[in-house]
Amino acid sequence: MLDKFLNIFRIPDLRKRVLFTLGLLAVYRLGAHIPTPGINADLLQQYFQQNSGSALGLVDLFSGGNLRKLTIFALGIMPYITASIIFQLLTVIYEPLAKLQKEGEIGRRKITQWTRYLTVLLAIVQSFFIGLTLTSSQTGAPMVTIGKWSFIAMAVLTLTTGTAFIMWLGEQITERGIGNGMSLLIFTGIVVGLPRGIQDLWEKATTRAWGAFTPIALLILVAGMIAVVAFIVWVERSERRIPVQYAKRIVGRRLMGGQSTHLPLKVNSGGVMPVIFASSILSAPLLFANAAWVQNTKFLRILTEGLKPGEPWYEILFFAAIVFFAYFYISIVFRPDDIADNMRKYGGFIPGIRPGRRTSDYLNDILTRITLVGALYLIIITVIPQFLISGIHLNHLWLVGTLFDKLPTWVTNGMGVQFYFGGTSLLIVVGVAMDTVNQIESQLIMRHYDGFTPKSGRIRGRRSW
Repeated sequence: MLDKFLNIFRIPDLRKRVLFTLGLLAVYRLGAHIPTPGINADLLQQYFQQNSGSALGLVDLFSGGNLRKLTIFALGIMPYITASIIFQLLTVIYEPLAKLQKEGEIGRRKITQWTRYLTVLLAIVQSFFIGLTLTSSQTGAPMVTIGKWSFIAMAVLTLTTGTAFIMWLGEQITERGIGNGMSLLIFTGIVVGLPRGIQDLWEKATTRAWGAFTPIALLILVAGMIAVVAFIVWVERSERRIPVQYAKRIVGRRLMGGQSTHLPLKVNSGGVMPVIFASSILSAPLLFANAAWVQNTKFLRILTEGLKPGEPWYEILFFAAIVFFAYFYISIVFRPDDIADNMRKYGGFIPGIRPGRRTSDYLNDILTRITLVGALYLIIITVIPQFLISGIHLNHLWLVGTLFDKLPTWVTNGMGVQFYFGGTSLLIVVGVAMDTVNQIESQLIMRHYDGFTPKSGRIRGRRSW
């Protein structure tokens, strides 16, 4: 294995790509230590600890802990993800954008450029409301050490510039490095906090900070996390293979075709993207839930209270959003009509299925079923840590909440296990790691080097944005 790893640095082009990626990731982490001027870091830390169970914790996760410290990269990659979601939705429902996307490289470049502009606009809006929230939050002492509007202007300028720079870093990694740049930035932000999470978990177990939570229970929890990782890897590599037969035909003086192959359909073709999209959509409005102007408006206060993580309506919307984005993402990356037309063009057919429309309908039916399985798998992965941390507050439902009072407390209140590496972050880390290793392995095999895994166990990466 060590020799296979050293093969990376024996290939000049691959070595350059890997070192370039690591260098830009180091720059990204360097920005995590440059704070935004005019903020009291200690009071801000206390503020996040008090609201750790809210959407702020999830946004802080995607930003790599930068929001907690309000560094220049505090917004992270979330504005870019939101902008990408908006344009991907528009390419489906807005015909001019759909035509532009089909124009090839020129059309995609225009859409990418518009995505950048929208990212900057979203960063301006989000940073403005973050500055407004921090200046109006009541924490016993002012978190902002300078004038209100001076701080808001500074926050907008600093955080928007940081977001634009992160976007540029991600694009450079994708173009000149290894792996998908945006995914790697999220991956880095999560992995950097892993040592802190493990230390915190161990301290709470040894000091019995969770009451009956003993070191034995800690081992059970770790074993459960390993099992979840194994389950994620198993599902990410699972696929439905559709047999395809190519008829024999004469091209010039040569006999072509007559071979059997298969069309692989992954169970979870969208990877972690449906979870990221759903989290981004639901967490964006909750960033302002603790602002004074929201708390002073009864309707907005009730709305944000009902949409906090762990509340029934939040979980229902979150699960529904995962299912929606799972189907939405697969509709973008996989088009049964195009696949059926290409198969018919080259003399291919699925045994027992007529070419053309019947083949397209057959592929679409299979894709519909396995995408539902993939969406349910994503829901299971995200709901496991929710039960461990705070449960799902079914007893808070309006009118029918009393019907759930007799449920076990671990369902409605959770187990009080506050650990860092939850289901969403595990899914992101494992998915991005598999994708990056797959790309490195492909580069090695292309240059006639052995990959990291045996030929019988090649890692199949997932599609990303």
